[in-house]
Amino acid sequence: MELGISTFGEVTPDNKPGGAVNAHKRVQELLEEVKLADEVGLDVFAFGEHHRSDFVISAPEILMAGAAAITKNIRLSSSVTVLSSADPLRTFQNFATVDLISGGRAEMIAGRGSFIESFPLFGFDLDDYDALFTEKLELFLEINKHEMLNWKGKFRSPVVNQGVYPRPLQQSLPVWIGVGGTPASAKRAGSLNLPMIIAILGSAPKHFVPFVELYRESAAKAGHDVAKLQLAISSQFYVAENSGRAADEFYPSYEALMNRVGRDRGWDPMNRQNFEWLRKDGPLIVGDVSQAVDKILMQHELFKNTRFVAQLVTGHTRHADVLKAIELYGTKIAPAVRKALA
Repeated sequence: MELGISTFGEVTPDNKPGGAVNAHKRVQELLEEVKLADEVGLDVFAFGEHHRSDFVISAPEILMAGAAAITKNIRLSSSVTVLSSADPLRTFQNFATVDLISGGRAEMIAGRGSFIESFPLFGFDLDDYDALFTEKLELFLEINKHEMLNWKGKFRSPVVNQGVYPRPLQQSLPVWIGVGGTPASAKRAGSLNLPMIIAILGSAPKHFVPFVELYRESAAKAGHDVAKLQLAISSQFYVAENSGRAADEFYPSYEALMNRVGRDRGWDPMNRQNFEWLRKDGPLIVGDVSQAVDKILMQHELFKNTRFVAQLVTGHTRHADVLKAIELYGTKIAPAVRKALA
């Protein structure tokens, strides 16, 4: 099983048109994080796309390119690319360029996006939310297969016998589907025989088992080899030398994120009692090394996933402590998980 990290790049908003000191510092920290993840032997690092003042990553490919120049082995991905509000041709060119810089280490996780800011920002109608993703994913996959493109769809002008360049170093760019629990998304990923990553948030992990089963059933019905499917599980994650310290260092960042987002979505306020349930019986992997190993292995027993992605939440956590968590993940947790699954 591959082991990796994802981040949305939480940042304290600068709230001014230039002189973005906080954003500059956060981007430098992200590059330190991916460099360390590579050095400690983790398999993948993914940058999530948002278009909000409290997240610094709006263009994952740019961060991936920066990371490609300072890393050697780790695979680099988005998490996710909001393909619904992007131009698939330009997106392909960007990812192919990252692939060339990195020596064939680029991947894309495509999704519809859990936030909707990019739709009005780039002039798209939310009523077309699913139709946009369906068409643009189909177009991206077509570009990924063929150098010369002939295309006609609903949401963009036709492309007639034109080449899309550059091409990646890999035979084709790995494309994953990122989902959050919608059955139609699992069916789509399975029927298209695409790798799927699911974010395990809010509920006990066992509640997502039927969703994963639907993914595999859909692939089988479409005639694909289920044994070759790739499945990633993503959970919010933080580790420290002891469990209490991990909880105390992580909770302020987690509470701030969940309550900030929750105000937009009508969630109940996050409190310490709810947090402790989530890390004991829910999906949070927050604790010491042995607790993290046990929970990653428990999830693998449930899902038989081929990849685990630890989502960092770092808004109010010291950067030095985040780096320590990454170090523990790569030097202590990853070897123990790999040994257990060998």
